[in-house]
Amino acid sequence: MIKLRQAIVVEGRYDKNTLAQIVDAPIIETGGFGVMHDRELLGFLRQVAEKRGLIILTDSDGAGFVIRNYLKGALPKEYVLHAYIPDIRGKERRKAQPGKEGKLGVEGMRPEVLLAALKNAGAEPEETSQPTSKITKTDLFLAGLSGGKESAEKRRKLQRQLLLPEHLGSNAFLDALNLLMTREEFLKQYGANDD
Repeated sequence: MIKLRQAIVVEGRYDKNTLAQIVDAPIIETGGFGVMHDRELLGFLRQVAEKRGLIILTDSDGAGFVIRNYLKGALPKEYVLHAYIPDIRGKERRKAQPGKEGKLGVEGMRPEVLLAALKNAGAEPEETSQPTSKITKTDLFLAGLSGGKESAEKRRKLQRQLLLPEHLGSNAFLDALNLLMTREEFLKQYGANDD
């Protein structure tokens, strides 16, 4: 498994599941065309792009290119890389028949094809010599963002402040925080619960 510095943007959960088996990197789903109507998700993608960089990896069909081109215009170009998969005819195992254009999507690609696409896009391996600790559920509790009477409201306030999507579950909220800041930054800014 290869650990990458950048986060990867894919169309859906099956793409995410396939990639998660071969790379150690944050993988964010667009929900297909849903990203075009979700300002919060787009804002989150912008923040992640600026913080650690993004690699856009969509299917090679027409729909994939519509999503890619939308993101290309909506995200800061200097922080975004584009990984392309080849046109390979076929169908994914879980599907009864091939997609509209008869091409395999990200989920149907062999691991070596996906790794080559990421490498060709300029994906950067993350340095593993300096282990960084992640924000934990205990950190959230100690900061008053979970487990208390007013925790939900404090968490919503922080989500608004960080321009995070409103409907994040607790695990997704924690993942988003870890994408946007180090544990040290979090503890310095939010660690002490003065209430």
